[in-house]
Amino acid sequence: MILHLKKIVYFCRMGTTIITPVTLTGGAIKEIRKLMSAEGFDDTRLLRVGVKGGGCSGMTYILGFDKKTESDQEFEINGISCIMNKAHEIYLAGMEVDWVDGLNNRGFTFQNPNASKTCGCGTSFAV
Repeated sequence: MILHLKKIVYFCRMGTTIITPVTLTGGAIKEIRKLMSAEGFDDTRLLRVGVKGGGCSGMTYILGFDKKTESDQEFEINGISCIMNKAHEIYLAGMEVDWVDGLNNRGFTFQNPNASKTCGCGTSFAV
């Protein structure tokens, strides 16, 4: 399997370089910050990006707020603390998350270079 990495962002934390496995567009960052600023938001939770089995193509994307576990890696994108299960990186490396707010579609979209096929709704994929 060949992973096509695009828009990889590097940053330093305590002397170590960390590669962010996914990117967020400006629209996605704006919407995530809006969600995080809502009254009652639990600021102990981090943005989880991941996958789970299911959907019409075999795997479904996970995007939501969650607590960090031992199997997670942590990274930051434009000041947003993110977590991802280390085993999910092989499926998501190089993926771009965007926010679309149009007449026909509204929500987060996923551009995944590792997906061999995707379903019509764009939330399910196969590798």
